[in-house]
Amino acid sequence: MTVSDALTRIRLQVMWTRLIAVVEEQAQTMIRTAFSTTVREAGDLSAGIFDREGRMLAQAVTGTPGHVNSMSESVGHFLRQYPAETMRPGDHFITNDPWIGTGHLHDLTVVTPAFHDGRLVALFANTAHVIDIGGLGMGPEGRSVFEEGLTIPILRCFEEGRRNETFFAFLRAGSRLPVELEGDVYSLCACNEAGARRLAEMLSEFAIDSLAPLADFIFENSRSATLAAIAALPPGRITAEIRADGYEAPVTLCAAMTIGTDSIEVDFAGTSPVSARGINVPPAYCRAYASFGIKVVVAPDVPNNWASLQPFRMRIPEGCILNAPRPWPVSLRHVIGQLLPDLMMGCLFQVVPERVAAEGSSCLWNPPLRGGGAVSGPATGNRRVIEDFEVITFNSGGTGARAERDGLDATAFPSGVRTMAVEATENVGPVLFWRKEFRPDSGGAGRTRGGVGQVMEIGTLGDLEFACNAVFDRVQHPPRGRAGGLAGAAGVVRTRNGQTLRAKGFQTIAEGDRLVLELPGGGGMGDPLERPPALVARDVRDGLVSPEAAERLYAVALTAAGAVDEAATARLRAGRSDDQSRGDQSRGDQSRVD
Repeated sequence: MTVSDALTRIRLQVMWTRLIAVVEEQAQTMIRTAFSTTVREAGDLSAGIFDREGRMLAQAVTGTPGHVNSMSESVGHFLRQYPAETMRPGDHFITNDPWIGTGHLHDLTVVTPAFHDGRLVALFANTAHVIDIGGLGMGPEGRSVFEEGLTIPILRCFEEGRRNETFFAFLRAGSRLPVELEGDVYSLCACNEAGARRLAEMLSEFAIDSLAPLADFIFENSRSATLAAIAALPPGRITAEIRADGYEAPVTLCAAMTIGTDSIEVDFAGTSPVSARGINVPPAYCRAYASFGIKVVVAPDVPNNWASLQPFRMRIPEGCILNAPRPWPVSLRHVIGQLLPDLMMGCLFQVVPERVAAEGSSCLWNPPLRGGGAVSGPATGNRRVIEDFEVITFNSGGTGARAERDGLDATAFPSGVRTMAVEATENVGPVLFWRKEFRPDSGGAGRTRGGVGQVMEIGTLGDLEFACNAVFDRVQHPPRGRAGGLAGAAGVVRTRNGQTLRAKGFQTIAEGDRLVLELPGGGGMGDPLERPPALVARDVRDGLVSPEAAERLYAVALTAAGAVDEAATARLRAGRSDDQSRGDQSRGDQSRVD
């Protein structure tokens, strides 16, 4: 390589880094201007820049894989309907169609052309989750997408800077929160405009009029790095499956992964068929989270863009729950879709176990809460009814343990969204959080412990009647451990007065009662008896593990002061080792008989 070539590569690398800064400012603009707490507080969004052909060049660090990777497909749909040569400065295009967007109606996707010196040089796109889009609301009760809310086909919401009044009139009429929804559309458009301005400044600063050379550099380096990471894996075919609670019946997700020399293909044959309720997954969302689950294990350091995603290929049988055809209901596509990284890791654990985590809570526990006349009917006589409200709060259980580290407590994986502060939710609706605390003993025991979940107790001002549209999983099928690690605790949905609630569906919490959610913990990794007693004692001091569980699961005895009782612990562990040896011998004899 000549000095000139080396300098060119350095210059391109600097420009690539600058481009990532541009899209991160794009995302931060949305967070600062969004009306929905889901965006402003939880960061449930994506933002990115695309070339003129609709290929994703860079994504913001802020954002969720489901949004980012499905958005990377959606821009192509926009270009097919509105070719690049028909776009004008000031145009903004929008859709929430689940099959060409990011999987359900609550996600708005906006695409905006970016011009420099009169030429279209790139496209900016973003996605954000809004609180209300009409219909039944975010829940599983719909029997078709038509019941789940307002569908927006790809159209111009702004044309050369002029707002589409007809579009905004329909948008306001179709939502319980018209001001917030219209404000979010403005936020998404402002977000893309901020990116376009920064890009124009970048092009002027570097004295270039096209992103094509930079795109070639990004794609070639990303592709070659991904292929090198795949080539380092042992080739072959591996399988895994996961069971989820589902709605009418449990759901089985099956994967057969084939690792080749230049690709990883996943076949989902054997996966359960579509559900009559809204837990189905459009195929783009399936590809988004399956690709993410592979990438974080195989090539985590390679930037996420069109080229680095190309070697991951999916075969999704038509009519299975991961390839729901239009117009099947899909409002809760994340409940099933966010299990896919665990499924991919179940395959990859068989070839690179040191890189893989145990199963985690995975699916967000983000209860949509509603109150007022639509739930309780009108106030009559002395009967009180709370004011109308519609809110949602994002919360997570524990993540799975890793080979060398414990799982993360009450942390969203794979979505990566932030847990919302209770004050932010209480500020936008008459709800009160009476408890929000770690759930002891919920993390699966292991050499490394699964992350713990949390306990939440939610009511309203005056403890008046309200409703929860339950959207939860991992209640009947808790996260499994790996390599001898134990499962995390299953989730629990109940009221303070002891009534067990369904994990999915619209349910009312009576006046004087409260909703209690006990979120799942992550699975453990490795034999619990291999966990250092000092770490178990620390967990007990921190309130994450009870003294009883320390003795029962880890064979660790503690003194009254909370220190490790070395002699008692040695006796406990010796006894457990003897029991395990006898059990192994018994199982070995039985194996030979079989």
